[in-house]
Amino acid sequence: MYLLDANTYIQAKNLHYQMSFCPAYWHWLDEQFQAGQLASISSVYHELTVQNDELTEWVKMRKAHFLPVSSEDIQDQFGSVAEYVSGLEDKKAEHIADFLGNADPWLVATACASGATVVTHEAPVPDNSSKVKIPNVCRAFDVPYITTYELLNTLDAQFVLGRSS
Repeated sequence: MYLLDANTYIQAKNLHYQMSFCPAYWHWLDEQFQAGQLASISSVYHELTVQNDELTEWVKMRKAHFLPVSSEDIQDQFGSVAEYVSGLEDKKAEHIADFLGNADPWLVATACASGATVVTHEAPVPDNSSKVKIPNVCRAFDVPYITTYELLNTLDAQFVLGRSS
């Protein structure tokens, strides 16, 4: 199972897989959800539905793609993630608060509790960075993470242009 970070949806919509010219990507996401290969979490759903754009509308029609984070296992893991991140002495307080204040810790906690892989476009930062990033926290909890492009390769996605006469 793969859990998608909000930035994977946002970057897809804004860049390489815009809904107007690459609807196959969005259809593929639906297919992969139906196959039980990928999902996201309710915290990401809330991040994605604050705008008023085509992605918001797409997400709102797929609320089932976004798993709840209310299980006891996820709640326990969230506590561990929050404690770990709060104890990072070399990080700036505003970066810690930003990380803990959005879906990121819930994504890591859910992946940790379920054995899933996180899909994100965030890159790890060096240990001496003042920022807190998903890949670094994933590493601390032995949670695998990949990018959207790695996900597409892993699941053998193909978006083939049909020929028109």
